[in-house]
Amino acid sequence: MTRFLLLLMMIISFSDSAFSQKKVIAQARTYIKSGKDLEKAEKLMADLLKKDSANRLNEKIWLTYFDAVKKQYEQGNEKLYLKQKYDTTALFNITKKMFIVLQGLDTLDAMPDKKGVVHLKYRARHAEYLASHRPNIYNGGTFHTRKGDYQKAFTFFDMYLDADSQPIFTGYDFLKNDTLMPTAAYWATYCGYRMKNDSLTLKYAGLAEKDTARLEYIYQYEAETYKARNDTAAYVSTLRKGFYRYPKSLFFFPRLIDYYNDENIVDSVSTTVDYALAIDSTSQLFRFAESTLLLNTGNYDECIRICQELIAEDDSLADAHYNIGVAYFNQAIELDKVTQRARQKRRKIQEFYEKARPYIERYRALAPDEKEKWVPVLYTIYLNLNMGKEFDEIDRVRMKMNRK
Repeated sequence: MTRFLLLLMMIISFSDSAFSQKKVIAQARTYIKSGKDLEKAEKLMADLLKKDSANRLNEKIWLTYFDAVKKQYEQGNEKLYLKQKYDTTALFNITKKMFIVLQGLDTLDAMPDKKGVVHLKYRARHAEYLASHRPNIYNGGTFHTRKGDYQKAFTFFDMYLDADSQPIFTGYDFLKNDTLMPTAAYWATYCGYRMKNDSLTLKYAGLAEKDTARLEYIYQYEAETYKARNDTAAYVSTLRKGFYRYPKSLFFFPRLIDYYNDENIVDSVSTTVDYALAIDSTSQLFRFAESTLLLNTGNYDECIRICQELIAEDDSLADAHYNIGVAYFNQAIELDKVTQRARQKRRKIQEFYEKARPYIERYRALAPDEKEKWVPVLYTIYLNLNMGKEFDEIDRVRMKMNRK
């Protein structure tokens, strides 16, 4: 085949392709003009963009694509205005499509010409149009959140927030001028949290923290996400921020104290408890934490005193019973280690075990599932008090636990 014939075939092929493309666009324009089969018009243009990457450089395809979607939006909006039956979800989805199409066209619009100069023909009016419809993107997010579809909701909030970084919206500075941005970031964070998606939870968490009305919840979502990621430093840091801003919250203080206790960071426990008590000296939670600190540092009498006060206020506080029981139990163990088992010392050891027993038994009744805590203590108590029947029963429980 000669070079001339090859070139001729290429020209013919290109012409056929161009003619076919024009025919498809013309068909789509016919659908749009009639106001019917708009979904078909949309699909024709979407297929052209998918079929050949070169088509993405054809602004007529993008403009026709947008007109098809825009017409659907206008028809749907009119039905809602006239209170005719219409799927609200569809209107939100169409709004999102308009953003996707015009942002795609803007990429083409922003391409430099042969001389390297950019001529923006569409950006100004398209940005203005999208900005006027942007509240519907936010509304789409809240709509799907209420429905419990957090995946779809996140995509709307993500688009709403991401608009600030889109070139088409250059100069709008939504981050500065749109007061809903932190709230949208909160809902995006909430949706990510509900989906248990660490990356999505944290994507806008920093901006969400500016929504001070919901900051307590943001800190909670962040803390649990960092814990799930085994990012201990970030987890503790978030708990500290949350606690010092919301010291009476039932979320931050217990978890922070648990961490310090697990790591045996006594000074931090003491500092945190002191701060909490200075905020509210009547709080049962704070006073119990103080009793645990006293227990762990060997100040048994003061621990017992505080827990007895707590039990007098509420006898169902299981852990207060446990702390008293362990305070007596520990004294028996410590005395048993140093004594020469003189009769007087032995009597004192027995006395500590006897005092510990009712509190640990009460704890068992209140927290039957916490076997790891009460089984070994009761086992030792019954053994040392020669309580055969009770010892046999707790021994069976212990052996059953060990077999699991």
